Amino acid sequence: MQNSRPLITAIHNTSPDRWKLQASDLGPSLDPAELGFRTTDELEPLDHLHGQERALRALEFGLAVRHRGYNIYVSGVTGTDKKQSIQRLLEARAGREKTPDDWVYVHNFDEPDRPLALRLPTGHGVRLRGALEEVIDRLQHDLPAALKAKDFDAERERLAAKFGQQSEALFNQLVERGRQLDLMIRQLPNGVLVFIPLKDGKPIEPPDIEQLSDEERAAIERRQAELGKLAGEILTKQQELSHQLRQEIHQIVQNFARRIIDPLIDRVKQDHPGDPLGAWLDRVREHMLDHLDRLQENHREQPADLPAALRAAMEREDPWLEYRVNVVADNSHTQGAPVVVEISPTYKNLFGTIEHDVNLFGRVNTDFTRIRPGSLLRANGGYLVFDLEDALIEPLVWRQLKRALKSGQLLTDVYEPFSLLATTALKPQPIPIDTKVVAVGSPQLYYLLQFLDDDFRELFKIRADFGPEAPRDANGHQAYARFVAKLTKMEHLLPFDAPAVAEVIRFGAREAAHRDKLSVELDLVADVVREADYWARQAASATVTATHVQQALHERVYRSDRIAAKVRELIEEGTLRLAIDGSRVGQVNGLSIWDLGDYRFGRPSRVTASVGVGREGLVNIERECDLSGSTHDKGVLILEGYLRNRYARAHPLTLSASLTFEQSYGWIEGDSASSAELYCLLSALANVPLRQDIAVTGSVNQHGEVQAVGGVNEKVEGFFDVCRAKGLTGKQGVCIPRSNVRHLVLRHDVIEAVREGKFHVWAVDTIDEGIELLTGMTAGDVDQEGAFHHRLDRRLQEILGVLQTESTSEATPRVHLAPAAARTPSLPPLPGDRG
Repeated sequence: MQNSRPLITAIHNTSPDRWKLQASDLGPSLDPAELGFRTTDELEPLDHLHGQERALRALEFGLAVRHRGYNIYVSGVTGTDKKQSIQRLLEARAGREKTPDDWVYVHNFDEPDRPLALRLPTGHGVRLRGALEEVIDRLQHDLPAALKAKDFDAERERLAAKFGQQSEALFNQLVERGRQLDLMIRQLPNGVLVFIPLKDGKPIEPPDIEQLSDEERAAIERRQAELGKLAGEILTKQQELSHQLRQEIHQIVQNFARRIIDPLIDRVKQDHPGDPLGAWLDRVREHMLDHLDRLQENHREQPADLPAALRAAMEREDPWLEYRVNVVADNSHTQGAPVVVEISPTYKNLFGTIEHDVNLFGRVNTDFTRIRPGSLLRANGGYLVFDLEDALIEPLVWRQLKRALKSGQLLTDVYEPFSLLATTALKPQPIPIDTKVVAVGSPQLYYLLQFLDDDFRELFKIRADFGPEAPRDANGHQAYARFVAKLTKMEHLLPFDAPAVAEVIRFGAREAAHRDKLSVELDLVADVVREADYWARQAASATVTATHVQQALHERVYRSDRIAAKVRELIEEGTLRLAIDGSRVGQVNGLSIWDLGDYRFGRPSRVTASVGVGREGLVNIERECDLSGSTHDKGVLILEGYLRNRYARAHPLTLSASLTFEQSYGWIEGDSASSAELYCLLSALANVPLRQDIAVTGSVNQHGEVQAVGGVNEKVEGFFDVCRAKGLTGKQGVCIPRSNVRHLVLRHDVIEAVREGKFHVWAVDTIDEGIELLTGMTAGDVDQEGAFHHRLDRRLQEILGVLQTESTSEATPRVHLAPAAARTPSLPPLPGDRG
């Protein structure tokens, strides 16, 4: 009787109200009148990223430093609006910068397999291509006409007559010498000259030649040989005359063609001054003059017996190919520096390629005009944005990107990673690049590359880390309101009134899981805005109100709440055993989170502890069954540290206990239930019942301090939904860590139930405060008579005594052992204990 009195006094003097939260503590308060507008039609659309000053400052610094290696890795960018905002920021900066030069590939007359890369002033690439296309068109029309003109024909006929007379004079010399040698010259149809001997001025017939003496025939042969030698000399002179004639005709053709080509090329050089383009244009001029015969053949005559497909393939050969221009970097329409966003960073899209085809003979054909630029070259002098995670999964992209950024040069090559044979021999001249790369990726990828790739650290020296949240202040409220205004104008939605925007802001705080923060994952916010617009139109409302936003949020939950509703149904019908009233020893309601990807909800679970005399220590049943993760196992081990720190200062700590989540058959991870496990373990050891109408969440350290956990809103609402389904008594509630109070953004119905006293939320800092809330006893200390810890310490000493007695008895077999019940006295249960 003397021991029960202070115990009852401790119970009656302990009130849970000092840890109870008020309705105003359960969510952010925002007066719509403070927003300063009636509807979003009065607001300017949002044009910047709010609350990302650190990341924006890093981004500005990285963009301003043009040295090699100061490329930028942007992490934390997950929403479309963020990416668009970064693109707008780059475009705004690029618009103030100098527009870079153009780059073209042209034919290399010295090494045809190595096309030349020429740098031209901005906009001159397309102009040069157009100018040379005009030159080609003029030549195709004017050159054949010039070579058919009367002046050209007359000059050619004069030369032909002149050289014809000279050739005829040489032939006459041969004829005259033949007459002197009594030989007549006859030319056969095949062009062969035959020397026929004469006698008395008449040809000697072959039969008569047989009648001649040997001396006469020998004389004839000597004369024929002499004339043949002279004929050879004359023929050589005629060939020289013919060659000279062709040269002079070619010179005339060149002179006539030069009258057309020179003004055209000179005009191009005048419009595009400077080397090396001027030197290349001179080579173009000389090449044209040296290949006039080819240029005159607009349509080559092909043999009539060739197949049509083969003839068509041969006709596709371009005689003007060497004079064409391939523009690979055109900035004629660019204002400032280019900003290229590559949504598909494949090898071809980033670095370009060399296209080719295979003709009917199986030969691979390609040329410099088939070099296709990639976005890295198109962004030269500006900025290239792409998703690095997408790029890393593409074959060869990461290696080629590092090579280009380290060398500062881009070499375009054919892309055929799975080809066994090389398909092109073109080796274009590398182009110097000054492209600032802005790679977007996750924080995890950044850390992985930092540790595993030394080149990454050298090439991406700047990181712009965008956070998921921003302060919820006046600026944040205005940013959200202007974002809603922007979306309503862009997508032609109904205007939102101020209370509706306040509800959207509240949703942003809920997504940030912090009453003083706002989520900047605006894609989710945009979805709520669109869905609220739908419900407003369904109600034939001219504006979107707070009711429509709340309905949109309710419908979002309802669409995904089937599993949560089923869990509540199983609890309500008793399939899942969960007590929400009365008291139990070694039993407490813990709270966990079920994450389904698009929806999370809190599920209450019964946590139980069993203790007895023994030396096995604390057993985590989930761990023994391989159903728990390392973080959960760590939380259980921390409980042992708490017990040693609290109760093993004066005597050894010996016990046998087990912990488990009842009716849990899946994986358990996290330490948010460690406080609940500790409460029910302490309850079982002290034989003191715990309130079942209070669910518990929170992690704990070895010193008994209750620490913050995640998902506190879902956990509170999960227990509230179960209590509401089974009936609210006005005593039920949830005990959370005090450090989680700032994270509370509860549903309106939960807050209203708290305001009406139907449900409660308590916040504690220590295990002692939680013990007093759950038991009604003063926690006290181990040496405080009637306190909870004193009662528990007595129990531990009793267990230790029994174990020591057993050890002594085992060492002295003659001692008679008493029955176990006599050796393990238990403390009387507290009033209300139904365990």
